[in-house]
Amino acid sequence: MSRRPRSSRDNVVLAVLAGLVLLFVLRRHVVSGDTLLWLAVLVPSIILHEVSHGALALLFGDDTAKRAGRLTLNPIPHVDPFGTVILPAILLLSGSPPFGWAKPVPVNVLRLRDPRNQSLLVSLVGPGVNASLAVLAALALRYARHVSLFVSGRSLLVPHLGTFDRGLFLFGFVNVVLGAFNLIPLPPLDGSAVLERLLPSSLWPGYLRLRRYSLIILFAAVFLVPGLLVRVFSPALHLWGRLLT
Repeated sequence: MSRRPRSSRDNVVLAVLAGLVLLFVLRRHVVSGDTLLWLAVLVPSIILHEVSHGALALLFGDDTAKRAGRLTLNPIPHVDPFGTVILPAILLLSGSPPFGWAKPVPVNVLRLRDPRNQSLLVSLVGPGVNASLAVLAALALRYARHVSLFVSGRSLLVPHLGTFDRGLFLFGFVNVVLGAFNLIPLPPLDGSAVLERLLPSSLWPGYLRLRRYSLIILFAAVFLVPGLLVRVFSPALHLWGRLLT
């Protein structure tokens, strides 16, 4: 079922709230240049991830995202109050790099020409876009910018970079993290589409009951299982780092 397109008045309210939160953070915490650079690459990466879902759905026959005004690079329609404003603000205040997510793009799988197969592609195109952007950033650093980076074990060793090259590196790094995170096979992340496609029909009733608590399970897994995200991100970052050698 499609969602009602957000009105311009709603967008203005969200923009004001985001501005107030940002002002509060700036008053309480001195934001470094690295933090601003991190935000500058994180926001477009998240937006491109979400827009790609709606764009592919439109190509397959579902115009729900288009009618909702979500096929735009304007960040305001993509704002999720917690994931885009509150969580990054909390991380900034705690001195951590900001991280977050945008409001999911609405897709009506019943409007797709081949719902079973195309819904899987619509889910996976977001991480695919992140992976493509990460590869482009790595190739630009390695060949166009002639920056020498190298890998030791599972850690990227990064020399001193200029502002543009550092931004390019962070852009690739952020997209690796976003792509890997969204491939975790737990709803509402994109990787759950693979799990749902492979799940036997006999397990669907239990899965649907469990899915109602999926977000709680996801957060519990992240915070209660030590090193979970490290195990998710390290192989992807190591593979990406090999492009930089």
